[in-house]
Amino acid sequence: MTFAPTTPRTLQLGLVLHGVGAGWGDWRHKDAVTDASVNFGFYKAQAQLAEGAGFSFLFVADSVHITPRSSPHYLNRFEPLTILSALAAVTSRIGLVATVTASYSEPFTVARQFASLDHISGGRAGWNVVTSWLDGSARNYGRPEHYAHDVRYRLAAEHLDVVQGLWDSWEDDALVRDKATGQFIDADKLHRLDHKGEFFAVEGPLNISRSRQGQPVIFQAGASVDGKTFAAERADAIFFHADSFDEARAYYQDVKARVRAAGRNPDEVFLLPGFRPIVGRTRAEAERKYEELAALVPVENAIAALARPFNDHDFSQYPLDEPFPDLGDLGRNSQQSTSDRIKQHAREHGLTLREVALWHARPKRSFVGTAEEVADEIQHWFEGGAADGFNFFEALPNSSLKDFVELVVPVLRARGLLHGVLPAETLRGNLGLPVPENRHTRARREAQQAVAAARAEGVEV
Repeated sequence: MTFAPTTPRTLQLGLVLHGVGAGWGDWRHKDAVTDASVNFGFYKAQAQLAEGAGFSFLFVADSVHITPRSSPHYLNRFEPLTILSALAAVTSRIGLVATVTASYSEPFTVARQFASLDHISGGRAGWNVVTSWLDGSARNYGRPEHYAHDVRYRLAAEHLDVVQGLWDSWEDDALVRDKATGQFIDADKLHRLDHKGEFFAVEGPLNISRSRQGQPVIFQAGASVDGKTFAAERADAIFFHADSFDEARAYYQDVKARVRAAGRNPDEVFLLPGFRPIVGRTRAEAERKYEELAALVPVENAIAALARPFNDHDFSQYPLDEPFPDLGDLGRNSQQSTSDRIKQHAREHGLTLREVALWHARPKRSFVGTAEEVADEIQHWFEGGAADGFNFFEALPNSSLKDFVELVVPVLRARGLLHGVLPAETLRGNLGLPVPENRHTRARREAQQAVAAARAEGVEV
């Protein structure tokens, strides 16, 4: 299958709103705002800084289960749709992407919430579809145990089918609003869904219409085989993790091939690895900042971070300086791809538990350096077939974003990689994605075309 050429690629950047930081010790940094995860003023400043720098979207990660060992940001933070709805009022062009679990959310509610955010923001909403991987999530929603890995993706596919079907309840011209005649809607253009599937039964229609971008943009983070297949078939943008250029390129090529095999245009599916750049005005300053960040990850914090992809497994039971323990299938039904990658890395390099934990939790060196060096690496990944952009995690609290915007963004703009001002007012517009035609409008149009073609052939219809 061939696809029409697209416009020249532009680097797509997302900002992860991660409050006090992704790690366990970030909040202790001298510049950290210790209540940042529930501080609207902090998020407002970050959102406006990112929008002015040309970032395409803000992203809020989420989970629905914590323990006292969870990271400080996850312990106490805003619910994603709530904070993004508030930020919609103080921004005008940047996208607003929220994580909501398909495993523990009803499709009608999810469809209604995202459609509302899409209207509030003028067409800037995106949904990061996740299936949840901590088994404690089940207990917060009245289930005795978490869904198995393969069941989670079947459920997610059906959930997304229902949500997108509900988003098309209203054709774009269904709301007549004619005061003179008293006609508020064209009832023939309001559609029930009447879905009955393996997991859900939803009648519809949805009680809110489509927004100016048609439907919210779909994000996903698929890394297992099932996850990559689901993402390639359904997502408009895909988050992934890679520790090196070669690892990123291998993932990129694999998933782009899956996208093409699914009959979709690979140029309209954006692959975005996460990264934590550390920028200095000199190489020495960047190295000093790196060491400052690494010092925030003592082995105790690294062990806590390591536990997360293994369903909060207690690693304190193992000797730190003996070989990484044989964990069997542990992690297979939680964060499968990450836990498998950690076990493989430990085996291949013969590492101790201490070494594995520090390798996993401490920042990598791929994007550490001066503005020119960091821009070089970004350009290398972007032009070398490893990324369509990046999902930016702050490295040093309350300073990394400012450094990146002040030092690296001008270099990227000078090289023609990043737009100066976001060109559109919708998320789809800034990603260069078309507005999806309402399925009922399309069906009517296709039926009318078929009738016209038959009559042209002299067939009475």
